[in-house]
Amino acid sequence: MTADRGRRDFLRAASVVLAAPAIALNGCARTRIHGDPFTLGVASGSPLPDSVVLWTRLAPDPLHGGGLAPAGVNVQWEVAADENFRKIARRGIAAAEPQYAHSVHVDVDGLEPDRWYWYRFMVGAATSPIGRTRTAPPPQALGAWRFAFASCQQYEQGYYAAHRHMAEENLDLVVFLGDYIYESSWGRNHVRSHEASEPFTLAQYRNRYARYKSDPDLQRCHARFPWIVTWDDHEVSNDYADDRSEKLDPTFLARRAAAYQAYYEHMPLRASSRPQGARMRLHSHYDFGRLARFYLLDDRQYRSYQACQTAGRGGSSTVEVCTERLREDRTMLGAEQEAWLRARFADSAARWNILAQQTLMAQLDRTVDGNSRFWTDGWDGYPAARRRLLSELIAHKVRNPIAIGGDIHANVVSDLKLDFDDPTAPIVAAEFCGTSITSQGPRQSFYDNRRARNPHVKLARSDKRGYTTVRLTAERAYVDLRALDDEKRADSPIATLARFNVLKDVPGAAPD
Repeated sequence: MTADRGRRDFLRAASVVLAAPAIALNGCARTRIHGDPFTLGVASGSPLPDSVVLWTRLAPDPLHGGGLAPAGVNVQWEVAADENFRKIARRGIAAAEPQYAHSVHVDVDGLEPDRWYWYRFMVGAATSPIGRTRTAPPPQALGAWRFAFASCQQYEQGYYAAHRHMAEENLDLVVFLGDYIYESSWGRNHVRSHEASEPFTLAQYRNRYARYKSDPDLQRCHARFPWIVTWDDHEVSNDYADDRSEKLDPTFLARRAAAYQAYYEHMPLRASSRPQGARMRLHSHYDFGRLARFYLLDDRQYRSYQACQTAGRGGSSTVEVCTERLREDRTMLGAEQEAWLRARFADSAARWNILAQQTLMAQLDRTVDGNSRFWTDGWDGYPAARRRLLSELIAHKVRNPIAIGGDIHANVVSDLKLDFDDPTAPIVAAEFCGTSITSQGPRQSFYDNRRARNPHVKLARSDKRGYTTVRLTAERAYVDLRALDDEKRADSPIATLARFNVLKDVPGAAPD
């Protein structure tokens, strides 16, 4: 079977849903579902060599609370070694509980490493779309691995043509780096609508996720590959930091608890990430043989408040003189996560070490009229924390570190250094900060006017939306910046904006 035919057959199979007009639930004879229970599709994630997490949510009326009675539902699941489900590898029954919006998180174990599997869910006479997933390679494998990373998909500002194209890429994994939903409506030239006000309650956040996950291109990309995910601010509220919101809302932790639960309910996460009120453990690491280790970081939940905040409000600002910004005790990750990251650096045997975090890590001097200015919501607001992290990479002799990020709605390729103000300072790591799926970026002139003050920045393009693909081999990392013609068009074509590579044991990115 050719690759093109296999892709067509997969997408055709994934689009088939068998739904009866009214479906009796297993073990709930008096409860019936009218319509398709799998309107939000399927997903997989958190791949290990012998296991993967499968996800779905039963929601026949997704934009109005889900449409199910407050009772548990038994959901059958199957994992097969072939797309026709002739060779069943694992099967079982999972409970879709009302307290988690009838979402299902199945941690399937006993799988073979480094291979593709197909999966589906069944409730009564209804069968979900078919998903495809992949386990991680065994611990000693040193082959090749290809992944994409993306972020920032404001629903109103564009169609998900980027996900449509991503689903056609030859990938093993997708890494999503935050702003999966937007709680607020903003920006220019909307092409569609949230159709609801800003969420504050659990029910409202559930509906917002349902709006985003109802998009067929996003569903197709989830069904095509396993994902690993982290969040940024808009999954809760703009520019929040730890327990403080931008508007200094005294009830913010209740809102954060609702947002965290809705996030868990809609992502392919393990039970270890199940939230405890307003706290949720998201940071983790994933090994792909000896080839790569991914460090999935959380720079929102534990961070210090942004420095030099405007009186009467929280959140970020762009500052010129701010001694608080330079304090050594300021943290982006929190003391516990920093200690965890040090330990993971120390025990890594990977050829490539990928820091998967939310935003631009390199310094970006936003000079105006000759005076240096820095944005306090990003790593420039926490320079001591950035220096600690980069110093630990050096101290533990971590091989071939690469930072990936999002948040700023621009493609920025940089060299990471302990001293960004010294052009001759040694390069510690390469950084690829990716553009947004849809969210509008700053004008290109913003970056063009600041290139001279930031010589460690090798490319800065804010005029295109899209995603980034990375192919890791034992000797080199190949990076393609993929850019849409126009995110306002559902049928937008895509092209490669630029190519870079990172050579093994040679820090920094070079144009390909």
